[in-house]
Amino acid sequence: MSIQLKSISKSFGDTVAVERVEFTVAEGELVALLGPSGGGKTTVLRMIAGLEMPTSGDILIRGQRVNDLPVQRRNIGFVFQNYALFKTMSVADNIAFGLKIKKWKRSEIASRVAELVELFGLQGLERRYPHQLSGGQRQRVAIARSLAPKPSVLLLDEPFGAVDAKIRQDLREWLVRLHHELNVTTVFVTHDQEEAMEVANRIVIFSKGRLEQIGSPREVYEQPANEFVARFIGVMNVLDCVVKNGQARAGELAFPVSGAANGTQMRIGFRPYAVAVSTDLTLHPHRARLLHTYFLGILLRVEFELPSGLVVRGRMTKEEYGMLGLEDGREVSLHIKNYRVLARDDAPLGSEMAAPVATPPHIAENI
Repeated sequence: MSIQLKSISKSFGDTVAVERVEFTVAEGELVALLGPSGGGKTTVLRMIAGLEMPTSGDILIRGQRVNDLPVQRRNIGFVFQNYALFKTMSVADNIAFGLKIKKWKRSEIASRVAELVELFGLQGLERRYPHQLSGGQRQRVAIARSLAPKPSVLLLDEPFGAVDAKIRQDLREWLVRLHHELNVTTVFVTHDQEEAMEVANRIVIFSKGRLEQIGSPREVYEQPANEFVARFIGVMNVLDCVVKNGQARAGELAFPVSGAANGTQMRIGFRPYAVAVSTDLTLHPHRARLLHTYFLGILLRVEFELPSGLVVRGRMTKEEYGMLGLEDGREVSLHIKNYRVLARDDAPLGSEMAAPVATPPHIAENI
């Protein structure tokens, strides 16, 4: 195991920033720490790096407890969001900086810099200074500098937050290719769900200093551990329901559930792709009106209003939309193909959440 956190907590005075966080990162993994601002993800990254000391708990890197080891002895590469390049040094000198500190031989430094310049696509830029580079080039130099001493772990703090959307997309794809080539254990912090889903092998989700869920992009999207994760990752329809006679009900809508007493309050969630729609008003059990269509490129987001006033968010391709002949105001029939009973946000990690349920033709939807 490359990185192991054992019940790590961190307090700043009376403020608890991280509370009893545990997870592992396998050798060669690319893991994202994801969550809203103030969730604790950057504090966790800084504790792994040695820039912050845990209040309690242990951090192990390749089996060695590193709580008391200073930054320079942890063999970790760290890349900040704002690049932190030396303004008075050229690209080549920035990349070589850590090697000179470690007293590598001059010939070894020249060879390593040349290797990284080629790997990172920086040929011809060796003598330029940071102010002469684009944002994407500066970030590549920063990562090359961190990887130059061949660290066992690479840590990235919001690595693409300081560049525009197009460059950010290019850098994401480049990072994935680089990781496949180098296979360096990498942990990066982001608040961008799409970035985490696209880049990481696994995602560790934080909220208010607590670890909410760990899983692959598919797992956290399709099997959210609680309502926070369900809402934070992608789009989730959520409905407040009350159980009556084995069904979670809201208005004229109902979800079959089992094992819940009458009067039990619960929340039901489903993704937009679970909404099946037809212009044949007899095909599905619920009638609705297409309230609004949002064009998002290849995919369209559609909102349907049911007679009770509930609004359901669905998603379909432009081809599906055209084949159905949909337009705002059109009456349709719909049903939900599967749904989940959502655990409370404050439920402990690992608490049970109902598996997706394929519905018979009586469904519940969300506002």
